[in-house]
Amino acid sequence: MGTFEIKEDFLLDGQPIKLISGAIHYFRMTPGQWEDSLYNLKALGANTVETYIPWNLHEPVEGQFDFSGLKDVTAFIQLAQKMELFVILRPSAYICAEWDFGGLPSWLLNYPGIRLRSTDAIFMEKVSNYFSVLLPKLAPLQISEGGPVIMMQIENEYGSYGMEKAYLKETKKIMTDNGITVPLFTADGDWPEVLDAGSLIEEDVFVTGNFGSHAKENAAKIQQFMAKHGKNWPVMCMEFWDGWFNLWGNEIIRRQPAEVAAEVKAMLAVGSINFYMFHGGTNFGFYNGCSVTQGKDFPQVTSYDYDALLTEWGTPTEKYFAVQKAIKEICPNVWQAEPRSKTFTNFGSFPVKDSVSLFNTVTAMATEQRSVYPLTMEAAGSGLGYILYSADLKNYQQENRLQLVEASDRGQIFINNHFHSTQYHETMGAEIRYHNKQQKESTNVKILLENLGRVNYGYKLNAPTQQKGMRGGLIHDIHFHQGFTQYALDFSFEQLAKIDFTAAADYRQPSFYKFEVELAEPKDSFIDCSDYGKGIVAVNGFNLGRYWQLGPTQYLYCPKEFLQQGLNEIIVFETEGVKIDTLSFSDQPVYGKD
Repeated sequence: MGTFEIKEDFLLDGQPIKLISGAIHYFRMTPGQWEDSLYNLKALGANTVETYIPWNLHEPVEGQFDFSGLKDVTAFIQLAQKMELFVILRPSAYICAEWDFGGLPSWLLNYPGIRLRSTDAIFMEKVSNYFSVLLPKLAPLQISEGGPVIMMQIENEYGSYGMEKAYLKETKKIMTDNGITVPLFTADGDWPEVLDAGSLIEEDVFVTGNFGSHAKENAAKIQQFMAKHGKNWPVMCMEFWDGWFNLWGNEIIRRQPAEVAAEVKAMLAVGSINFYMFHGGTNFGFYNGCSVTQGKDFPQVTSYDYDALLTEWGTPTEKYFAVQKAIKEICPNVWQAEPRSKTFTNFGSFPVKDSVSLFNTVTAMATEQRSVYPLTMEAAGSGLGYILYSADLKNYQQENRLQLVEASDRGQIFINNHFHSTQYHETMGAEIRYHNKQQKESTNVKILLENLGRVNYGYKLNAPTQQKGMRGGLIHDIHFHQGFTQYALDFSFEQLAKIDFTAAADYRQPSFYKFEVELAEPKDSFIDCSDYGKGIVAVNGFNLGRYWQLGPTQYLYCPKEFLQQGLNEIIVFETEGVKIDTLSFSDQPVYGKD
C-alpha cells in the first residue's frame, strides 16, 4: 500500500517526487513487446509509464467487451509494476491519440441526434455502462490498493472542443462511484481559453498541459492559471510532443534530437514530464485516425512511429540517447542503463498461391443484407474497413448518370463489374456517366466504399461525415434508386477464414491474394508493399493494417508474435487493379523506390 498526493509537489508516501514518464500504448504493440518497451523506458531514466485506454477497442460492439491479448490493459499495468514503474492512466471516453474517432465507438452513431462529449443523456448512459465494466478492473491497481496507478484522467483536451463543466463533473462522479480514489486530472493546451474551458480546477481536479516546445514559457502559463484559482500545484507537461504523426501522401515529419533534448532539460528544470510518444507502435487493422486541416480530411498512416524515442518497432533512436543524457544532467540521481534493441530478418520472397476477386467470394465471406435504401457502415456492421454495395439499375439503352449522395470516404465504382472511377469524400457526388450498350434489362453497379479513418480531434467529431458508407443514397438519372444489397467487410479473423479461393480470379477487380510462407523460426520483419497499390495485409488472420502507394511509408511492420513456426498464411487485399505475384519481406522499413 502507498499514497500519492498532489500538493506543492507530487508526494509519494509523503516524499517529493519528480515524475519522468513516457507514453506506451499497450494496444499499439503485441504483449511480447511490452517488456522491452517498458525496460527501455526505465533505462531512459523514467519512473512512470502513461497510456490511453481506447473505448472502441474494448467495446467494439455495444455491450460486448474484450480485454484479451493486446487489449489486456490490466496485464500491461501489472507488468509495469513488476518492472517498478508507476502508471498514469487516461481512460477517458475520448482520447484523441490519432486513433479512429478519438477512441469513441462508432456504434454510438446509430443513435440519431446523439451529442458526443456532452451531458447528452444517451451518451452519458453509454459512458457509464462502459466505465462500470472498465473501472472495476482498474480500481484494484491503484497505489492505495497496492498497485502502481497514481493518477487518472477525466477528459482529454476538452478545452479544445467544449466548455460544459456539467459533463466533466458527471464523468468525475462516474469514476469516483466506481472506486477511483487516486488524483484525477485534465490535460489541455497551454493558453487561458482552453485551460478555462477544459479544466475542473474548482473541484480540485489537477491541471496539466500538452506542448512540445517553449517549455519554460508554457509551464509559466500553466502556473499562472493555477495561481489564478488559488492553486500552488506542481507543473506537469502531460504530452511533451517529441515528434509528430504522419499523413498519407505527405513527407515524414522529423524533429532534431538536440532540439528535443534542450527542451526536455528546460521542462525538467521546472516540473514533471510525460514523453508523447516514448514508443508509438502501430495502428493495426483499421484504427488509424484522420486529421482535419482547413475543413479537409487527411487520414493518418498505419505506422505510429511518431519520430519518438523508440521507433515503431521498438529500437532506440539517436533522440533516445540525447534525451537520456539530458535527463541525467538535470536529475543526476536517476537510474539509467543501456537500452535493449532487436534484430530483423529478411525471409525473402514468396510466389502467390491463389487469388480471387472480391466480387466472386463476398457472399461466402460476409452476410448479405438487403434494404430499400443503403445502410451505413455502422448500421450494417462494425463501421470499420469497407462496405460493398450492389444495385441493379434499369437499362435505358442510352448514356445515363449516377451520383453518390452523402458518402464517405473513398468510393470505387464498377459498372457491370468493370472499374469506372474513384471518388473521395471531397468530390463524392460528382456526376458519373455511363452507357450500357448490352441488350440487358438492367445494369449492375457496385460501389466499394472504404472508411479511411474517422477524425480524432476537433469539431468534426459530431459531423454527419463520421458515419461511413452511404448516408444518402444513389441517384440514377434524377431519382433516388431503391433496392440495395450490401456486405460489411471489416476483415475480421472469421471473414478472412471464409475467403473462397476456388472462385474465379480477376486482378482488375478488388482481389485477395494468398501466400504460404514456411518459417523455421518466427522473427521480426517488414513486408515490402512498394510494388502494391492500396489495401491491407493479414498475417495468420490478423490485419496488420493499410498500405498505400501514396506513401510516405510503403511497408508494414510484422512483429514475430504474429508469425509461427512452420506454415504461415498471408493474405493481401488489393483494390487498385495491381496484379500481385510476389510477397517480399525486408529487414528494414521501406519508404519508396530508389
